[in-house]
Amino acid sequence: MQDLEIPLGKRKPLYRFFEILPGVLSLTLLLLPIVLAIVNPLLAAVFIIVYTISWIIRALVLAVRTLQGYSTMRDAEAIDWQARLADCDHPEKAAQAMRQRKLIWHETAHFANLQRIATLDYPKPSEVIQVVIIATYNETFETLEPTVQSVLDSSFPGKQTILVIGYEARGPEETHRVAKALVEQYQDKFYAAFAFEHPSDIPDEVIGKGGNIVYAARQLQQWVEKQGIVKENVIITTLDADNRPHPSYLSYLAYEFIVTERRHECAYQPIALFLNNIWDVPAPMRVLATGNSFWNMVNSLRPHMLRNFAAHAQSLVSLERTNFWSTRTVVEDGHQFWRSYFAFKGEYEVVPIYVPIYQDAVLSNTYIKTLKAQFVQLRRWAYGASDVPYVATRVFSKHRTVPFWPGFTKFLRLLDGHVSWATSSIILAFGAWAPLLFANESNRSIVAHELPDLVSYLQWLGYVGLILSIFLSMKMLPPRPARYKRRRNVFMVLQWALMPVTSILYGSSAAIYSQTRLLLGKYLDKFDVTDKTVVTDTKD
Repeated sequence: MQDLEIPLGKRKPLYRFFEILPGVLSLTLLLLPIVLAIVNPLLAAVFIIVYTISWIIRALVLAVRTLQGYSTMRDAEAIDWQARLADCDHPEKAAQAMRQRKLIWHETAHFANLQRIATLDYPKPSEVIQVVIIATYNETFETLEPTVQSVLDSSFPGKQTILVIGYEARGPEETHRVAKALVEQYQDKFYAAFAFEHPSDIPDEVIGKGGNIVYAARQLQQWVEKQGIVKENVIITTLDADNRPHPSYLSYLAYEFIVTERRHECAYQPIALFLNNIWDVPAPMRVLATGNSFWNMVNSLRPHMLRNFAAHAQSLVSLERTNFWSTRTVVEDGHQFWRSYFAFKGEYEVVPIYVPIYQDAVLSNTYIKTLKAQFVQLRRWAYGASDVPYVATRVFSKHRTVPFWPGFTKFLRLLDGHVSWATSSIILAFGAWAPLLFANESNRSIVAHELPDLVSYLQWLGYVGLILSIFLSMKMLPPRPARYKRRRNVFMVLQWALMPVTSILYGSSAAIYSQTRLLLGKYLDKFDVTDKTVVTDTKD
């Protein structure tokens, strides 16, 4: 088996070069408007104008794709996935029945799937076993119990579902008690239920979710083998403690697992929506949570960009091929895509599941703690830049296991994504002022004086996308809790004025922080658990 692990200790020179690269490129791009302004203000102005126009076009495209993603999600939610699973029991018979009536547009793919699997050896719906691993550290009963209940409320049979709660030995005793109590309370309603305690003294592990779910999955693997369950029919979903799967998620997942011919060379990715507590969190957190939800909807429509994120699923066979998830990184979800991509020699993809997993936005017990916790969460996500050297050293290697050009393209997208994350908001906000502030007085032209106004006018085009975002965010809101009055809706609209501020103070700053850590070799070796305070009695 090839080595899929992130190196420990001192890195080799090539690995260190690519660890340093994102931070250096981000810093260079941030300084470029200033350097160009000093050398040639006109050239700086051209750069800023072209950069701004390219991002306006991208923003408008993203706005359209967000609407498409929302529409696709709603269409998927309306489908009876359990009925489609039933068709897979007798695909020839179901396809014959469909031939005798006019198909609705979304049934054509299902019809094609039935025709195809009728000629293949595939797991029957009754043979599929779903495992849901819920990772927890310090969450309370009020957070964990609704997650377990949401799994039970799935349209997929509970008696074909195994519940696993992975909790930390280093966590509070109250969480240990809650995990065991929930297993005892719900075990008769599932195929089986377990609470596994992840020890705190396993060597070569960073403190984080990865070690927890790996330990739980290995315990489950041993149990599956003892029970004689067919491993090829087992698919595992990992959830955070606050995740609430859509009722049709497990049925939809089982359907895609059955109809996907190379089912073990895939991950299955639902849409993460941070809306559980969206009415309760402060305005900056609402803007960030909604923006992240939109981004996840957009990515679901772009298979070439889709990566494992938060809740995701793989078959047990697939996970065994990668020795489960990484225990050496705080971003085990996104990193799992790259582990799998190289383990399967490039023959690996992420299959979108167009229904949501509802998650909490960041909320602590005070406003200041919430602001801090949000930054901590985003810097952990941005630490995905640590995948740049991991990918680069495997693509730019004479021993590479993947085709060069597809791997190189994926590397460029990965690098560009992290550099853009760190720089775009700052350049769009301040870049137009560089010629006016930094050019020598003798070199200043009318362009330098007019550039801020010109860029401002161009950016107004981007507000078309903002208006669409506001409209869609209001449609996606869960019902307003009774504890809030109707005027709360007004703040849900006005909050979007904070977007430029949150983009810089949280988006760019978190990315710069994480890339600087990598540049200096100060690695994040601890998973900072996001606060999940539950509000029950707040008054508006």
